[in-house]
Parts: sequence; structure tokens; C-alpha cells
Amino acid sequence: MMESGRYGSISEIKVEDIVTTGLSLQDSRLFHSKLQSAISRTRNPKDLWREISEQTLLKPSHPHHLHQLIYYSVYSNWDVSSNGPPLYWFPSLMQSKLTNLGRVMEFHAPKLLGKSITSFGLFQKFSVQHPEVYWSLVLKELAVKFRKEPRCILDTTDQTKHGGNWMPGAVLNIAECCLLPSDHLNKQDDTVVVVWRDEGVDDSRVNSLTLKELRDQVMVVANALDVTFSRGDAIAIDMPMTVTAVVIYLAIVLAGCVVVSIADSFAAKEIATRLRVSKAKGIFTQDFIVRGGKKFPLYSRVVEANSCKAIVVPAVGKDVETHLREYDLSWKDFLSYVSHLPRPNDYYPVYQPIESVTNILFSSGTTGEPKAIPWTQLAPIRCAADSWALCNCESGDIFCWPTNLGWVMGPILLYSCFLSGTTLALYHGSPLDRGFGKFIQDARVTHLGTVPSLVKTWKNTCCMDGLDWTNIKSFASTGEVSNVDDDLWLSSRAYYRPIIECCGGTELASSYIQGSFLQPQAFGAFSTASMTTGLVILDENGNAYPNDQACVGEVGLIPIYLGATDRLLNADHEEVYFKGMPMYQGM
Repeated sequence: MMESGRYGSISEIKVEDIVTTGLSLQDSRLFHSKLQSAISRTRNPKDLWREISEQTLLKPSHPHHLHQLIYYSVYSNWDVSSNGPPLYWFPSLMQSKLTNLGRVMEFHAPKLLGKSITSFGLFQKFSVQHPEVYWSLVLKELAVKFRKEPRCILDTTDQTKHGGNWMPGAVLNIAECCLLPSDHLNKQDDTVVVVWRDEGVDDSRVNSLTLKELRDQVMVVANALDVTFSRGDAIAIDMPMTVTAVVIYLAIVLAGCVVVSIADSFAAKEIATRLRVSKAKGIFTQDFIVRGGKKFPLYSRVVEANSCKAIVVPAVGKDVETHLREYDLSWKDFLSYVSHLPRPNDYYPVYQPIESVTNILFSSGTTGEPKAIPWTQLAPIRCAADSWALCNCESGDIFCWPTNLGWVMGPILLYSCFLSGTTLALYHGSPLDRGFGKFIQDARVTHLGTVPSLVKTWKNTCCMDGLDWTNIKSFASTGEVSNVDDDLWLSSRAYYRPIIECCGGTELASSYIQGSFLQPQAFGAFSTASMTTGLVILDENGNAYPNDQACVGEVGLIPIYLGATDRLLNADHEEVYFKGMPMYQGM
């Protein structure tokens, strides 16, 4: 919602108005002079804001009241009903060409269509109409290595297969893809692939892990899994998203087992439900969760859930600080199972068909028993491809998104980084405080994911004041409805870099509608369907309105969608759940 109602025209702003925002008189006079110069060049609100942002007239160090005064005054007479939401970020032609999608568009479009595609909208539409062509291009951009190549990209001959059969015949291990060097992604054994810092040591250097170091750790855990479990077992993870949790996740998939995602915030009852539904044979957890120097029990909740065998990682130090049940294992004892091996960090991956399940995630469960949503090896490809395409994740970038492997954003973040050559950034602590913001600064994060309530806390507590976030190229936001003023504050921390809004679902493994680096952006708004996703508006009978007709109805997805789940593991939910999903059937 715009707050411009209480602001006057930008041309009416006086020096004393700027002083009231917190600038000194001298700085206010200088700012006012530069503002008047910008106004003299254009009175069009959109062009004026573009001028102000491109000239970096507003600085991250300026008081938020000044950013509010200028932005809302520029758009004080803006008619949203006829002009749409006011824009704040405008990619130049050169910026667009340098993006991942822009590069692919410029190189391949003439060969595909016989002409250059200068419009992102046309290329998005092309990807909907020819998904097999689009995916054949994108697969070459990601770190996806098949043990056995697919017969084709998309097979639609089986009419009973909802959305077609993607990459039939393909065999791979998607975790191995995350761990292999890749020349075209500039990802070698000595490349840093994970950076992190523990809460409470904010002035310490940022820790790092190279690709080889990560691979070695994953393979040690995979060897230990072979001693403790059997191939195909479902194994839960219920702990914060630390470096160790990421290693465990990849090792479970590498060993041909299935990750069961459980958020570390759940009570014993919710943990028990997810273990029962997934038929988990084991669970990785921590003894405690440490936040703000305080320890909060986690293992005891797992025990109360009457869980299967638990492997317990110490939250601090090398030794578990709680008494374990007789059949449970400490992390140290678990790893000792492979100490006798001559090469414990050498492991032969379990290769499986691409439709094999590697992860069981869950809906929130707010309306009853949570729905168990299986991810195949297609799902990681989907989420990584969308991050590559619309968030522009690439080699050399550093991506941080405070989340958990128990929620869909955890696996999405993991695969988006490791399959695109982006470095994963993890903060072992609360993202609500200044320590997290200092990590973002010190780790030189280039992409920062958020949820709106988190941004509101940062803004209202002023805990991030004085930190340098100008290495950030883009923000991302999902999970809740965004607030324009909170987004104004967030974007201003990095000279008005774009906030890519994302809306999707666990069963889709990504977003179906979001923002894009190749289009102007408005605060709290989406600008495009995701690549290969077609949107239609359905009437009360489920029929699609014509594309050129203004209408009100329910959004439906054209269901040729790579990575989407079309079944649930707790089958009693399946009919109701998927009947409630608007999927347009008329291709």
C-alpha cells in the first residue's frame, strides 16, 4: 500500500523539510540542490525516481525518513488504478544482457526463432510453448551430470501422466552433482562453496569450506550411513540449518536414502506425526539449540516424540551435553564407524532414476495432518533453474537466506547454490539481531533472502544501522505479504537493488510467479510467471478466460511443469489436496 497520501509534491520539498528527516543543515542544502537539479531534467514521476536512484542521490546511510519523504513525494500523485504500482528499479539494456537469462536470450534466440528476442515477455512465452527447448538450454547452464542421459526432455505420449514424463530414462545422483567440479561454473576443488559464522563471535573471521572439503565431509557421513542404515531408508533431519546439517542432507541423498525434512521449531507431537507419516528409520538432531547465549532443548523433544534411532550433534563443542537413550548415537560415535576405513572420505554414489524420491517435505499442517510431499531428483533441478533464471544466481555470488531444512526454502537454497556455482552463506544463530547483519556485511553476501516479518523487525529495531550491505545485488522475499515501506527500507540498504518477490509451493519445488532481473520492479509486487509456467484466469466452472479479456477469477497453472509433485505419500489426503489445486487442463 502506498503511503503517499500524507506527502506533498516532490517540487514542494524545502530544505527545512529535509532537515526534519535527520540530515544536518549543510547536508540538507546540498541534497536539496541535487534534488532540484534532478527535478529540472524531468517531471515524470517514474523517470524522476529513476534519475534519483541511478544518481545514488539517496544513500544507505541516510535516515529512513528521508527515503520515505523522497519516494512518497515523487509518487504523491501517482494513479495506481491506471498506471499500476509505482516502479523503483529499472534494469538497463546492458544490465539485462549481462544476466543469465539475457545471455541465453541473446545467443540462442536468433537460432530458435530466426530473430533476436529483445523482450523478456516473449522469451517467457516461448518457454511456456516450448518447455523442452528451454530446459535443454538451461540444463547446460547448471551443474547437472547424468550417469545415463535422458531419452528426451519431455515425453507427453502417456496421457495418464499428469504434466508429462520429464527426462525419461535419466539416471543420476543429484547430491553428487552438487559436489563435482564444473569448468563452466568456475567451480573447482579449491573453490569456496560454503561460508558461515557462529552467533556470538561477530568480530571473528568468516569461516569457509572448499568444494573438496565439503565433498570429503559428505562422503565420510555417507560411509557411516551405510553402516547404520539401508539403502532407501527415510532419515529425518531436525536441527538448525548449519554446515553440519547441509553435510548430512547431501550425504543422505548421496547414499541413496531419503531425507525427511522436519523444522527445528516443532513440538514433540508434530515431530512424531512427521516421523510416522514418512516411516523414518532414523533422525539427525542436536542436543540443544543455542540462541542469544541460551540453550533450548531439542533432543528431548525428539525423545518425547518416541522417535526412531537418533544421531545427536553437539550444538557447541565436540561432545553432546545431554544423556542419550541406549540405542541413540552421538555424532562422534556415529563417525567412528568409518574410522577403520583406509579412505573414509571416498564414496561411490548411489545412482537412481530421475523420478526417484530423495526428500519428503511437509505442508504446514495448519488445517490438519501435514501433507507429505515427495521430491524427486527433478525438484532440485527446477528450483536451481528458477534461481539461476530470475534471481540471477551465478558463479562468484554468495547467497544467504535464513531458513531451515524443515521448510521448503532450505532445500531450495541448498540446491540453488550448489547447482549454479553460487556460494552458500549460513549464520549459525538468530537472524533477528545485528550479529546476522554483520555476517551479511563481512561475508560480502550478494543475494539475501528474507521474509517480510523479518524485514519489519530489522527496520523497527534499527539493529542494522551503520552496516554496509552494498555488495548485495538483489534481495528475495517469500512466505508472507510484503509491506511497501519495509521493502523501501530494505532496498535502500543497497542503493535500491531489486527485491525479487516469490510465490510458489512445496509441491512445485519453486515459484510460479515472481519478480525478474529483466523487468522493472515495484515494491511488494510480482512481474512475471516463472519460466515455462503459463497462467490463466479460471471462471467459476474452471474454464479459462481469453488472455486478452479483463476478468476476475482464480489463477490456474498450465501443468507442463518440471519438478512438480502430483502425489502425496499420505494418500488419504491426495484426492482433496490436488482437487483443490487449480491446474488448467486445456493445452
